[in-house]
Amino acid sequence: MKTLNYTLVDVFTTKPFGGNQLAVFEEESNLTHESMQMIARELNLSETVFIRNPNDPKKERRLSIFTPQVELPMAGHPTIGAAYVMAEKGMIETNTGINEWVFEEGVGDVPVTVEMLDNGILKVEMEQPLPSFGDEYTDRELAAKLLSLSLDELDPTLPLQTVSSGVPFLYIPVHSLSAMKKINFRTDVWEKYFSENPNTKHIFTFTTETEEPQSTVHSRMFAPAMGISEDPATGAASGPLGAYLVKHGVVPSAADGIHTIRSEQGIEMGRPSFIDISIVKEDNKIKTVKIGGKSIIMGTGQLYL
Repeated sequence: MKTLNYTLVDVFTTKPFGGNQLAVFEEESNLTHESMQMIARELNLSETVFIRNPNDPKKERRLSIFTPQVELPMAGHPTIGAAYVMAEKGMIETNTGINEWVFEEGVGDVPVTVEMLDNGILKVEMEQPLPSFGDEYTDRELAAKLLSLSLDELDPTLPLQTVSSGVPFLYIPVHSLSAMKKINFRTDVWEKYFSENPNTKHIFTFTTETEEPQSTVHSRMFAPAMGISEDPATGAASGPLGAYLVKHGVVPSAADGIHTIRSEQGIEMGRPSFIDISIVKEDNKIKTVKIGGKSIIMGTGQLYL
């Protein structure tokens, strides 16, 4: 019988029982794809990440990321959480100041920075692939029905559009915070009209009304195709969200081209999460997309195979 050790982390939070839960399996093993998928399904968290030796020895580690249903080519909170665990446990040498690492993921190389102070880790940040913008989704009435909202509760000034930095999400702007709290995701509508199209099967909603004054947007994400009814913090969707907000003028232009955005998410689930997004725009083009935040180690466990 093999024993696998893992660490349970809350990501994108400074308080226990907030953020997005993550299981980080720390030891290189010869687990098959099927075994990793079954472990992720057994733990039934939004995502589970397996730290593996890199194919390129110049890179720090390779990450395999799973939801209960599928393997993902890239994901935010597993990347941030895994880096946090590796820094906290000394798995990779981490010095005071900025530490620059590169992880291998399904989308390719993912640069990560770990900022450490004398009293611990201040922040972990990852750079995401530049987002691609898909066509606008024109059936606004059907999108409103998907969320159990009226048509006038969607924001009429912004498009419904798919954006992807490796995983496509359909972004649906909502008019108000009260409407966001009313959302009742219609799985029957999703299955019939959204589930078969890779550009519409993962749904991200947001409004510019927020609960916390330091936040830019209030967000919710629904991904039944991943086995996630609702996600408390979605890093893979937050970089493209920031790009969407910059492209469509939701956040004001920055004189230095650096746009700083904060997304609050998971509040309706009782797991408040705060994701910091940085978008660099030069010559009217998005040049860099980064997301970051804080994490807390909640515990450790063992799995017997």
